[in-house]
Amino acid sequence: MLNALFGKKTTMPAKDDALPGRADPIPTAEEHFLFHRPLKSPVPEGMEEATFGMGCFWGVERKFWQLDGVWLTMVGYSAGLTPNPTYKETCTGMTGQNEVVRVIYDPAVITYDDLLKVFWEGHDPTQGDRQGNDVGTQYRSGIYTYTDAQAEAAEASREVYAESLRGAGYGPITTEIKPATEFYFAEDYHQQYLAKNPGGYCGIGGTGVTCPIGLKA
Repeated sequence: MLNALFGKKTTMPAKDDALPGRADPIPTAEEHFLFHRPLKSPVPEGMEEATFGMGCFWGVERKFWQLDGVWLTMVGYSAGLTPNPTYKETCTGMTGQNEVVRVIYDPAVITYDDLLKVFWEGHDPTQGDRQGNDVGTQYRSGIYTYTDAQAEAAEASREVYAESLRGAGYGPITTEIKPATEFYFAEDYHQQYLAKNPGGYCGIGGTGVTCPIGLKA
């Protein structure tokens, strides 16, 4: 994913060094390729939102759109410095932005703990600024929370999963847990990329260690 072109950037830029970006959003898709709902829909009443970074956002989005209770998914950039960045800018490592997936879901059907379980098991959260062959700060592991309850659940799940990973011989978790900042939509072709390109590459992969949360009774 353009690593060879832009180099492997694993150091977050200082604010003064970050690319300037732009005031206006970059163009993106009008609707979800699979769900045929407006991609910029407001969160419907009774539903909630969650944002995760866990490597290449193509594969991450697919993990979440496949879940019952997920109403909408979208990919973009967040948790960084440059406003309204492009994909090429993000790949330079000079925006500080992470490749993330924003999920709108029905908590009556799927809980936040269920989403956290998919998050932890769907990638290796001990790899730092990397997932597989994808290297750079834009591939870092992150949970970006919207409420105090989400923050508490995320922190608790990290502690639980860290113990499971230690028992399996893995190192410390590097996942950042922070309040969600502005979400910037990625370009049209990135939205639901693996639905449009089923054979497309994505470097994420889990550890094979089960996360003991989000299990329904």
